[in-house]
Amino acid sequence: MEAEDPKEHPPVPERPASPASPASPAGSVRPARPEDLPRLVELVHEHVAYEKAAPRPAGLAGRLGPQLFAEDARLWVLLAEAPDGTVAGYAACSAEFAFWDARHYLHMDCLYLAEEARGHGLGAALMAGVAGLARELGLDQVQWQTPDWNEGAIRFYDRLGATGAPKRRYALSVPAGQPGAATH
Repeated sequence: MEAEDPKEHPPVPERPASPASPASPAGSVRPARPEDLPRLVELVHEHVAYEKAAPRPAGLAGRLGPQLFAEDARLWVLLAEAPDGTVAGYAACSAEFAFWDARHYLHMDCLYLAEEARGHGLGAALMAGVAGLARELGLDQVQWQTPDWNEGAIRFYDRLGATGAPKRRYALSVPAGQPGAATH
């Protein structure tokens, strides 16, 4: 068997010190810290309600914290702060691999701003922070989804110059079972 050229399979990017944006009249963007977890969970629950999704099980902070703040974490959360210092929104990202393109990209799983924080530039600041994070990770693309009914988000992303592609998102629950017991 031939040895593979390591350049053919680049490693998942190293975890950078996440970018923070300078303060502006709209507010600022910074990486989440462990002490932000209670507010972050509040915002997640607001986001879930906004998207009319099923409530999340109890203990979200206990599950998110280790994923977000571990030394080798592959999850990044940027927080939007209003000018008064209130955490008003978040963007959650992870590095993923695009099979068709054979390259890594930054997947923005969520972007949410509390209703009172919308329309003041914090969304654009969060997106700039996400783009900065992608650059720091050596990634040249950010991908995300938004519900097709969320016309405000679609207009916002279109104004940024992002391109969309119609797709339907699926989820499949996988019951616990025998490890490695795949069926075809």
